[in-house]
Amino acid sequence: MKSKVTSTKLGDIEYRSIGSGIPVVFVHGGHSNCHETLCHKGFDLKKFRLITPSRPGYGKTPLRGNQTPRKSAALIAELLDFLSVEQTIVYGISAGGPTAIELAAQYPNKVHKLILASAVSKKWLDQNERIYKTARFIFNPKIEKLTWGMIRFFSRIFPKAMAKSFFVQFSIHPMGKLKRDDIQELVSALKHYNSGQGFLNDIDQDLTDNVLAKVKCPTLVIHSENDNSVHLSHARHAHKMIENSKLEILQNEWGHLFWIGADAMESITKTIKYIDR
Repeated sequence: MKSKVTSTKLGDIEYRSIGSGIPVVFVHGGHSNCHETLCHKGFDLKKFRLITPSRPGYGKTPLRGNQTPRKSAALIAELLDFLSVEQTIVYGISAGGPTAIELAAQYPNKVHKLILASAVSKKWLDQNERIYKTARFIFNPKIEKLTWGMIRFFSRIFPKAMAKSFFVQFSIHPMGKLKRDDIQELVSALKHYNSGQGFLNDIDQDLTDNVLAKVKCPTLVIHSENDNSVHLSHARHAHKMIENSKLEILQNEWGHLFWIGADAMESITKTIKYIDR
């Protein structure tokens, strides 16, 4: 299904909407966009309407004017009005966590429940860290297309080697023999990845505790103890600051990407049950 772009008073926003029923807004992570489908696993399209916008700086959603999580949340709220969605479940993933949290905090009448999956909930990367400096170089908007083009090229030729390379970035779990299905799922997800202007904007974001404390809706914080991309401390912090929250800590193989692997259905089932209850 192709994406659509709608114009709002806060700017253009790209999105995809599939299925029918209970609306769920997916606030994607870094390098992703509205074509992200990995996090849709387990959702019955006859029961749920899955709405995935491209956050500012990603896909066809311009960054200008909407650089902060609060402004990004406001833009998504405009999209919900355009789609005549009065109330929704918000599913925030990884670097999309701050925007998802702002959406729940600033628009309590629109957000029925909040899911924070492997989500950032405070300052993510230190500017003095090597990983921050490396990210600013390889995902700079001037060269990020080349970076992702090379990743996709080598993923087609050497999928197993690339999966091993990415695994250690996502997980601290000892790497066993990677399954063919897991490798294919990862490679399939990488096909849609680009950083645009969004990722460098993401790594400079912060979120104050008072914003987290404003979230009053039921919240599921689900995170892996093996996450090597977003430390478990982000989940513990969100759980501490959000009064009506439940914390689920996973021991899954793929860490940050808990939608991949033989143990993926455990986390997916827990999420769906939380939504259904």
